[in-house]
Amino acid sequence: MFETGVRQLRMAWSILRGVPISPGNLERLIEDARATLREFGAPGEDVEQLIDGPFADPDMRRHLQDTSLRRTVKRAARLSPYYREVLAARSINPAAVTTQSIESLPLTGKSDVLSRTTDFITDGSRPFLSTRSTGTTGQPVTIWMSRYEAELWPAVAALAGLLRGEIIEGDSMQVNVSSRATAAVQQNVNVCRLAGATCHVLGLIPARDSVINLAGPFPPTLLATYPSYLAEMVQAASRMGLGPSDFRLRRIDCGGEVLSTPLAAAAAETFGAPVTDIFAMTEVLPVSGRTCSHGHLHHDLNTGFVEVVDPATGLGVGPGELGSVTITPYFPYRECMPLLRYDTRDMVIRLAEDDVACELAGMPATSAILGKADQLAMLQGRPVTPRQIVEVIDSLAPISGPARFGLEQAGGQTVLRLPGSTPWGLDDDALRDRLARAGLAVRVERSSQPQDRPSGRKVRADLREITFTSQEP
Repeated sequence: MFETGVRQLRMAWSILRGVPISPGNLERLIEDARATLREFGAPGEDVEQLIDGPFADPDMRRHLQDTSLRRTVKRAARLSPYYREVLAARSINPAAVTTQSIESLPLTGKSDVLSRTTDFITDGSRPFLSTRSTGTTGQPVTIWMSRYEAELWPAVAALAGLLRGEIIEGDSMQVNVSSRATAAVQQNVNVCRLAGATCHVLGLIPARDSVINLAGPFPPTLLATYPSYLAEMVQAASRMGLGPSDFRLRRIDCGGEVLSTPLAAAAAETFGAPVTDIFAMTEVLPVSGRTCSHGHLHHDLNTGFVEVVDPATGLGVGPGELGSVTITPYFPYRECMPLLRYDTRDMVIRLAEDDVACELAGMPATSAILGKADQLAMLQGRPVTPRQIVEVIDSLAPISGPARFGLEQAGGQTVLRLPGSTPWGLDDDALRDRLARAGLAVRVERSSQPQDRPSGRKVRADLREITFTSQEP
């Protein structure tokens, strides 16, 4: 117990002082947590504090955020060629940056990282592993991580997962994410290693094969995937006549896309496990978000600073307003390729803190992700989000596969373009009526070719791994 206390103090000291956190010390804390869970069944509150932090008090939260922001911006101004240039051009004093003044910093966009990738890598760092975004919203972004980050991020995630019961010794995780998401795959593998779980990395193979593995002789208890691929798995399981008694899942984590309420319910009914909507993004690792029982999205406050801003101005939006999630990962969690005020383009509604009364009320919250800023359309002066369309389409037939559609303005109207093979049994008039009842008076156009897929909104289930795995004739 004394040794555990020393390790906790070492980690807390690193966080408060802003010096690199020892991955080895963190791994030993994970071993201590596993031993404690085996003996007592629950972690101590002192260990949980290391993960969730003392953020219930607004003044303490602001002090810790100001300190972490200044440290991160000062380091970026000193070591990042890109930010050294940008901050100097605006005469920004890194030592004066706070949560109140951070809006003086420009947003960092995907195009900035694409055009000047190497300038974001800090002087003296040693890039070890590159990872890429999936490219479903345009050209993929390459993010480099150091060996320190490759060891630290899974250790932080494993400790948090163990203490929250999200992963336990003896679990088995099936990973159905794109192979190009190197960081996500290696993180899942190493989280399982550290937590004493096993891991099945399958990628985006034919959904039928993934379902067969779920029901196989070594059945997984955890599933990590994208909502669109989960929809294909639900469809495949239904065609195979399989239900909850055929699986051993206890948790399904989905991220990277809009997860609709009907799809989550259909997957829970099919696989016999609750579906959790999480936030994770290659560009802003290791910052992540989790959904509470009220459906709010809460971002991790220890590892980064999160804002909700108007993407056109970079200024924060008020409670109840629509804005883009913007994230600054903190040093010492982010070392090799820092990003300041990275505009994720993920649109949410900012929630007033007084309106949040869930089990995570000490952490600021937003709505669930509503879709990408570039995929919004306007209807009678109001924005229409991809989530609104997905919720309606998935309510028609949640086991019919991913919601594929395009949403655009044409001839002064909002047009919903659908593939010609939509299997809902509704003609265009009935579909328009269903959409209108949801407040979406749009024009519906179907492709003349059954296999055509509308442009505009890509789904990650289409990032197929070209393999010989299929067991279908």
